[in-house]
Amino acid sequence: MTQTQSAEGAQGQPKVGYDDTPPIPRQTWKVHDSARPQPRVVTPGTESSPERAGTPPSDAVVLFDGTSLSGWTSVKGGGPAQWKVENGYAEVAPGTGDIQTKEEFGDCQLHVEWATPTEVVGHSQGRGNSGVFLMGRYEFQVLDCYQNPTYADGTAGAIYGEYPPLVNPARRPGEWQSYDIIWIAPRFEGDRLVSPAYATVILNGVVVQYHRELIGPTTHRKVADWVAHPPTGPLRLQDHKNPVRFRNIWYRSLKGWNTPEV
Repeated sequence: MTQTQSAEGAQGQPKVGYDDTPPIPRQTWKVHDSARPQPRVVTPGTESSPERAGTPPSDAVVLFDGTSLSGWTSVKGGGPAQWKVENGYAEVAPGTGDIQTKEEFGDCQLHVEWATPTEVVGHSQGRGNSGVFLMGRYEFQVLDCYQNPTYADGTAGAIYGEYPPLVNPARRPGEWQSYDIIWIAPRFEGDRLVSPAYATVILNGVVVQYHRELIGPTTHRKVADWVAHPPTGPLRLQDHKNPVRFRNIWYRSLKGWNTPEV
């Protein structure tokens, strides 16, 4: 930052920025451009606590607020979601199947809070297992990984079957944990992949994936090829027969994130 300009702008206010600077490469703006629009104001949400969920930022689309799954459907049959809702959270009802949002979206910042059962049952992939699927296809693993070894690319914080998390910041069973995912959807032209998906993942405040280039959609025990699909899709939560809980689910659209006008 340099010294404040003394020239006055509109309505007698001190002018900010400059008009005689060079253009920024690959943008339509000059360096410190006085005409460049100010960032829009967003009121941040409050942080969650072990007792209760926080609040989303002011521009978020709330997918689950702890009171109803009316915005969700059952993947099995397409009817209403059958999971239990109580005390501000939704709990997997084992055997009822995955659920997904009616809302569909692409590039986003996604926030999801989850808790594995307090009572420890099973081991490895059989312990507190679920998953968060962006666009209904790409899984970020949910698992009780507190003192519970499993295969690395199936650990909590993993892009399932592709990348293990950089570290394991898992909390104890029954404690609330949080995912914050920056998602850039894949791009297709017809059936041809133009750009793969990318993801940055923060688990419990710790970066566990940084700008990872996905290999393709999620599969089990194999590698799947890219298959063209629409630019938006639902958020899907997995029924893996464990009573995992979810709360405070919202997203912020990042549509247009890579345009030079920003």
